[in-house]
Amino acid sequence: MSEVLDQSEVDALLAAVDSGDVDTAVPEERTQIFSSRRRMIQEELEVRPYDFKRPERVSKDQMRALENLHEGFARNFGAALSGFLRTIVEVVVADIEQMTFSEFTHSLPNPTCFNLLATQPLDGNMCLEISPLIIYPVIDRLLGGSNADLFIPQRPLTAIEGRLVSKILARAMSALEEAWASVTPMKFTLVETESNPQLVQIVQPNEPVVVVGFEIKMGGRAGTMSLCVPYNVIEPVMDKLSTQTWAAYKTNRRDGQLREKVARRLDRASLTLNTILATTTIKLSELMSLQEGDLILTEKPATAPLVLQIEGRNKYIGQIGQFKGNRAFKVLRPITPKDRV
Repeated sequence: MSEVLDQSEVDALLAAVDSGDVDTAVPEERTQIFSSRRRMIQEELEVRPYDFKRPERVSKDQMRALENLHEGFARNFGAALSGFLRTIVEVVVADIEQMTFSEFTHSLPNPTCFNLLATQPLDGNMCLEISPLIIYPVIDRLLGGSNADLFIPQRPLTAIEGRLVSKILARAMSALEEAWASVTPMKFTLVETESNPQLVQIVQPNEPVVVVGFEIKMGGRAGTMSLCVPYNVIEPVMDKLSTQTWAAYKTNRRDGQLREKVARRLDRASLTLNTILATTTIKLSELMSLQEGDLILTEKPATAPLVLQIEGRNKYIGQIGQFKGNRAFKVLRPITPKDRV
């Protein structure tokens, strides 16, 4: 099919089709399938095309887990940016897909803000790309601008702009560490910043990567951000990325957050403390005749330890005394089941 038909040949072919001289019916293809079974019903088989140039190594469950994980990252990063920029910044996950690294780099504009993030203790780097359509409005906001008539320049970042972007990246890496902590403890470090993504080669061009696309909105400005996660980087922890594992993590996280909330509430609760000096028995007539200055004798020595009660329950053993002119109770140790009090 290297030769191209000219217009006269195309017209002749269309005329032959209209007249019926050329059969346009597509013959049914019979694919021979080799199997260890002697008899095989071809209609019961499900044959799917497989592209060896784009192998999908991440399952659908793992892709959903990655999407849920980075949705948490988007919420935390948006909150951090909102507090840092003193304006409302919305970060949401737009899409997530598998592709090769060369397809990812060719889909990015040039110049752009392309950053390499080292992932410890995992081997390799991840790529975080932020579109100039949103990075320059963020820089303008940091420098006191209003973004009203901002012109987006087509040039690499300057040294001063790079220092300002590093503050944004620091908050992004902190949010990433918090999000990935559910899978494995990870430390992100900024290795290099480039403007031309074609100059960066962290894996082979045909290596599969997972690309998470984000949309960032700030006021009337909007832009994209892409996180490239090479498969060989997260391969050691892929068994932890499943729907069941992620659901269990979210349940544990909710339980932990509820526990912390209840603990904060209890910290402000007031409690009643009592100290029992001694116990004894007297007659009702002696009680009725008690006057100021009378002494009540007990069998308990004055040097014996006392019991501290919290809301009526025995909790600690200590001694009563005086501290800076006030009566005080010195806690010696908690009460054990062997104590006879």
